[in-house]
Amino acid sequence: MQPLSFESITVDEIDLHILKEKNTSLAVLRLDKIHPIISGNKWFKLKYYLEEARDSGKDHILTFGGAYSNHIIATAAAGKWVGFKTTGIIRGERPRILSHTLLQAIESGMELIFAEREDYRRKHLPSIINEMKNDIYIIDEGGYGRTGAKGAAEILNYCERENYSHIACAIGSSTMMAGLIMAGLSKQKVIGISVLKNNLSLESDLCELLLPEEQKKKFQLVHDYHFGGYAKYTPELINFMNEFYRSTAILSDFVYTGKLFYGVLDMIKNKLFPRGSNILLIHSGGLQGNLSLPKGTLIF
Repeated sequence: MQPLSFESITVDEIDLHILKEKNTSLAVLRLDKIHPIISGNKWFKLKYYLEEARDSGKDHILTFGGAYSNHIIATAAAGKWVGFKTTGIIRGERPRILSHTLLQAIESGMELIFAEREDYRRKHLPSIINEMKNDIYIIDEGGYGRTGAKGAAEILNYCERENYSHIACAIGSSTMMAGLIMAGLSKQKVIGISVLKNNLSLESDLCELLLPEEQKKKFQLVHDYHFGGYAKYTPELINFMNEFYRSTAILSDFVYTGKLFYGVLDMIKNKLFPRGSNILLIHSGGLQGNLSLPKGTLIF
């Protein structure tokens, strides 16, 4: 499998008229360049879990996710890369047609087990898995946990973090955002754009990962740019993603980064950042999610 390429990471400065008008600087940390599948924040969140699994003598990873989960496909690919067996517990009944994400996970050797939504919510494992529980290393959905956040904190090693007044990311499980808060400077504010609708437990989930002193740092959760919910989109979002690509040559996905880029630029337009702000956007990868869109929807 193609190796991860951390030397490919760049910080791309964005040049748009609205930024000059609002006296605001914007840059994108291009974690999407690391790998076509284990891209963006995924490896950072997984790395210490994989180390713990190996140290405990386990070589079978079990994790959870939905049909469009970047975490599922990244875990499958990372497991194949390091020589681990992987199993994914997938939310909901098995669909007639599998998503591109799940097909790619299967290609990487992951066994998929579909669980009814209530069983999934309760993390109720099938009996065959329970029998093997002592031999399996379990990673929560989205890599959620302090161990995942520890890895995500290393993301800011790939930029000059002191240059930025704000750091913004798309947020699903809250693990990456927790890591950014952990690694951020006291003068900085970390902003998370939630991609889920009515995700009312998000703040408590985030704070659960932070030590008391880390909870005192500046951060904000924004719930206004989910476009209908997880893996949902509207023509407005798709049009924005195409225009953003025309203007910047940066690809985005409709599940995470498209909503992040749209949200932050809309907040800039509406003067929700002080003039003179210097904002860093974290490109969390996941571009394979766009394969589920009808052909021709995106220009890239």
